[in-house]
Formats: sequence, structure tokens, C-alpha cells
Amino acid sequence: MNVSDTELVETLLKKQGHQKVITPDEADILFVNTCSIREHAEDKVHSLLGRYNLLKRKNPSMIIGVLGCMAQSLKHDILENKSYVDIVLGPDSYRRLPEILERHQADEKSAVDTKLSKYEVYDDLFPNRKDGVNAWVTIMRGCDKFCTFCIVPFTRGRERSRSVSGITKEASKAVDQGFSEITLLGQNVNSYDFEGIKFPELLSAVAQVPGVRRIRYTSPHPQDVNEELLEVMRKYENICNYIHLPLQAGSNRILKRMNRTYTKEHFIQLALKIRDYLPGAGISTDIIVGFPGESDDDFEDTIDVMNQVNFDSAYTFKYSPRKGTKATEYDDQIEESVKQNRLSRVIDLQKSHTLLKNEAYVGNIEKVLIEKQSKRNKSNWTGRTDSNKWVVFDKSGYDINDIVPVLITESRGITLHGKISKKIRAA
Repeated sequence: MNVSDTELVETLLKKQGHQKVITPDEADILFVNTCSIREHAEDKVHSLLGRYNLLKRKNPSMIIGVLGCMAQSLKHDILENKSYVDIVLGPDSYRRLPEILERHQADEKSAVDTKLSKYEVYDDLFPNRKDGVNAWVTIMRGCDKFCTFCIVPFTRGRERSRSVSGITKEASKAVDQGFSEITLLGQNVNSYDFEGIKFPELLSAVAQVPGVRRIRYTSPHPQDVNEELLEVMRKYENICNYIHLPLQAGSNRILKRMNRTYTKEHFIQLALKIRDYLPGAGISTDIIVGFPGESDDDFEDTIDVMNQVNFDSAYTFKYSPRKGTKATEYDDQIEESVKQNRLSRVIDLQKSHTLLKNEAYVGNIEKVLIEKQSKRNKSNWTGRTDSNKWVVFDKSGYDINDIVPVLITESRGITLHGKISKKIRAA
């Protein structure tokens, strides 16, 4: 989402006549687009701003701005303790950037706008995208789920969705610009609801945009994954056979504390239903360990779900308290050493599951979208299967953006290796 927002900001700045530079010390204006979802992300921003302050001392006319979620949640701290920051804008205020920059030339006081909007979706702004194969297309903003560990509803506001026509128009423009893959974005992407049109209908509309070769979406909420969505995914070949399905925890008691609105049993049944509708689908997840009050038995429930579902991959985290969220009020916080031990167990288990899942691909011929050159070997490409597996293979005369048939010959760690298959013609 931050990549997508940064592309919007770049569009606004270029329209005003600004040009992008390569390194921070070349810049007249430096913007840091921020995330507050975990403490580590905030720490990185504070460190970065400290380095930018040193640049500003050498160039006092430099403008430094903080954009996004940290601007929303930590504006007072930024204004009080980082006087060198000139502009603080929340995620619904990007349109004001040109006006604020012009005003700053006459008045060098700090400019702040962190008001959240019920309506802003930037429907008429087209992002200034970098080269590549994937175009991020934001379809909705905000979140109404209010998980007790999550600060997003407070930094990005309530849910509101873009128009279907605006989304399909952006997808079509991305195709015209040479992008093969569209990834639909939202805090809860499948909560999409524009004038009664829900996410499955939107997904179907995007799948019918001429030239869209692959479609992904992230991040969905298990509560909003239904049979209608799975039917649409099964119907259209260009919708990738992959779902990111955030578990967060396997214990019903902890799920209730998190306000996740589903049970362990419902989640497992949903995963089985996905694999029934979409054979061979890749399923990834998010897991938080050490949530307040998580007992050893609660944690073992998470391990049990992992063993039953066998996720293809997982993003794993230690619980990170976020100021203003309900979870910080619990008085049974978990010790850091316990969190670390549980995280290590989850990581090790997921590695074993990923290895088993990947080994099952050996001998298959998979269609792979070439995304970039291999970092380790310039004679190889890397790309992804539609089930989201990374594959390294020989170049064989193909190029980035081609979809090619690859015979999977080996599984090494989280990566598959293969060679171009002559049995199937390239797409």
C-alpha cells in the first residue's frame, strides 16, 4: 500500500514540475512515506529522519516531509522533537501537497494535515509507476474490522471503495504501459463495496479488461472469503491460483481477544474449501505470536492449524504493542523471551512445510511470468508461478514480461529451479 501511495505522490509532484533524483543528498525535497503497523517500521523511520536532518544542516533550504501512517499517529512527537520536519501529511491529504509546497516558499512554518476522510480514494489520480511487470491498483482504503492489535483503522480511517469504472480504467492504462500483472490492494481488499457491487463482481470486471494476463489481490480477511469469490477465481484463467489468508492465531480464545470474528474451525474449513475449489492453490498467511494472554496451549493451537493447513508460506511476527489499540490495555503481556522462542518454532515449522510444498512441484511444468534477472546468475531469469512460487531458470531467449513454460527440476529452500520446457509453447 505504501508503494502505491508513493506512486500517487510522485504523480502529484511531477504534475507540479518536480523531477525525481537518485540519491537523498541531491534533493531539494525529501518525503518519507511511513508505516505504523509495527514498532520496527517506526524505528527505521526515526533513524532515516535523523540522517536526513544531517543533510538539511548542509542545505538549510531542503524541505523534509513525513507522509502516511506515522504522520497520522505520531504527528505531535514529530512536531515537538523533530523541528527540522517541514511537512506532516496523513494518507488522506496527499492532494494538498502542491498547494503546501507553494505556500512553504512564502511561509516556512511547519504544515500539518492529518485529517482522515470518509470519501478520499484518489479515484482520478493515476500512479507514476516504475518499470516492472506488476502494477499495484488500490481499490479501497481504510478498515472497519478493528482488530485489537492493529492501528490501521486509526491511521487510515474507515472503509471506502473506488468506483469499478475507475479501477478498470486504471487497469487498462497499466496494460497500455506494458504491465502484465495487476495486484488489487486494500486493507481488507475483499471488503470492497461500491454502491452494492462487491469484490467478486469487481474481480470479474478486472479479469475481463483486455490484455490483463495475471491478477492477484491482497490482503483479504477470512470473514469475507466466500464461495462467490472462489467461483470467480475458478472461472477466469488470468486470476492467479493463490490466496493470502491471514490466520494471526490458532486459538479461539486469542482470536476472540484479537476481534478476528472467525474461529479456528472455520478457518481450517475455509482453507479446505479453497483447495477444493482451486486445486493446487498456493495459500500463504500471517501469524502473530505472543499476543497478550497467549498461553502455551493457545500457542499449540496455532501450531495445530499450521500442521492441518500446511501453508505454502507465512509472514511471522512477534506481537508489537501499538499505542491507541485495545490490546495494549491487557495486563497479561508476554515476555520477550517467550515471544522469541515461539517465533523461532513457527519459523522452523513453516520452513519444513514450505520445503514439502515446493518439493511437490518437482517434475511439473509451470507457467512462469518472468519478473527480473537472477541476482546470483546473470544468465538466469526469476519469476513466479500463478500459485506464487519463485522460480529460477535459464534465459533461453525470452525476456521480462514473457510467460513461459518451465519444467521444475529442483527445490532449494524457498525457491524452485527449472529449465524452459519445449513441450508447451510460451504464452
